[in-house]
Amino acid sequence: MKRFPLFLTLNEKPVLVVGGGEIAERKIKLILKADAKVEVIANEFSDELNNLIKKNKLKKIQGKLVISELKKDYCLIIAATDNKVINKQLYRFAKKNNIFINVVDEPELCTCTFGSIVDRGDLVVSISSGGSAPVFARQLREKIETYLPFNTSEIIKFSSEMRNKVIKTFNQFNKRRIFWETFFERISNYKSVNPKSLRKEFLSLLRKTKSKDTGEVYLVGAGPGDPDLLTIRALHLMQKSDICIYDNLVSKGILELVRRDSEMVYAGKLRSNHTIEQSEINSLLIKYAKSGKRVLRLKGGDPFIFGRGGEEISELMQHKIKFQVVPGITSASGAASYAGIPLTHRDFSQSCVFLTGHEKEGNLNIDWKGLASNNQTIVIYMGLNSLEKITSSFIQNGMKKNMPAAIIENGTSYQQRVISSTIQNIYKKADKEKIKSPAIIIIGEVVRLRKKIKWFT
Repeated sequence: MKRFPLFLTLNEKPVLVVGGGEIAERKIKLILKADAKVEVIANEFSDELNNLIKKNKLKKIQGKLVISELKKDYCLIIAATDNKVINKQLYRFAKKNNIFINVVDEPELCTCTFGSIVDRGDLVVSISSGGSAPVFARQLREKIETYLPFNTSEIIKFSSEMRNKVIKTFNQFNKRRIFWETFFERISNYKSVNPKSLRKEFLSLLRKTKSKDTGEVYLVGAGPGDPDLLTIRALHLMQKSDICIYDNLVSKGILELVRRDSEMVYAGKLRSNHTIEQSEINSLLIKYAKSGKRVLRLKGGDPFIFGRGGEEISELMQHKIKFQVVPGITSASGAASYAGIPLTHRDFSQSCVFLTGHEKEGNLNIDWKGLASNNQTIVIYMGLNSLEKITSSFIQNGMKKNMPAAIIENGTSYQQRVISSTIQNIYKKADKEKIKSPAIIIIGEVVRLRKKIKWFT
């Protein structure tokens, strides 16, 4: 984060603007919305700026800028000049006296910058690129402008008037926040709002929320790693959660999208190193939900494909805990797609089987002979540590030694690596290339197609 986002109260605070042209005029118009007490210094003033100063009764100082004569109680200084010497002098003065300064078009001399602003009364959205890409920031602002309804200021005003009523109704901050989130979600679907419709929806929701428990669990599939592969529903619930219990396979990029003030609980799930046992995870889900929290259970891939989602739901149902399930792109499908390996193909594979290579008490409970067919694809999760045993068992039970096989490490990410060989040699190649988890193993004739259709690099 290059610059920390901060909203300042400028009401009746002294602000100095140095410059007499169009840029100074634009900056003054902006900060006057915050009711700042503006002083303007310049040798010459444009007619438009003179009119603005006169209309708003601003203090105007015409003449040469003398740094030593400046007051030291300014809240903010804006340098809207093209004189680099003056700009540097103002920067040194502001820095010495702990005053925020914005020097137009010279980000290295700024201790604060003006973002691209969406203004809806008390709701203000500011987007900043730290001065690096202001045009891109403006484009984002335009998109947000189209998203926000024009009567947003009415909604904000109504919410302000109702705040005390909500505080009196719910003594817990968490329940108040959940109420407001639900309220704003509902009215966001309205084509138009007015005070009467807002009040009706507000009172109806207040009665319903007061009489029910707000705790809930979201079992969300985070997909194979690329944040762009999250579903819209997954992202929506990630932003609503109070607590996030996540596994090792959830990528850092996806964790960044969880609500900022959500409590993060790492559940581990590394092979032979479960930071939190499954029974304890189940207990945490129940405990947090019963306390009124919205609990995000974030899993790599899909919750119902080797994700123990079924076990967790059974526990929740026994304790009558509300829950939602959001499927994710399973790691096999995502990693195979990014590796250029179709899991089915009418010329090579008429079926696809998902297996877990995770050993239980030293054994792999797999029907080796039944799976040694040539016209199907086998996808193995968590099989890297058992790879030698897996490949030799298939060969011993009739699979041809030159059956193509591939391993995809960190699938769908920019760290993705894919190695391919035959089932007889894939273990040695994986060892030589030092392939590490997370990795998906694919066995079948479809692996040959990678040479033609690989696309992601």
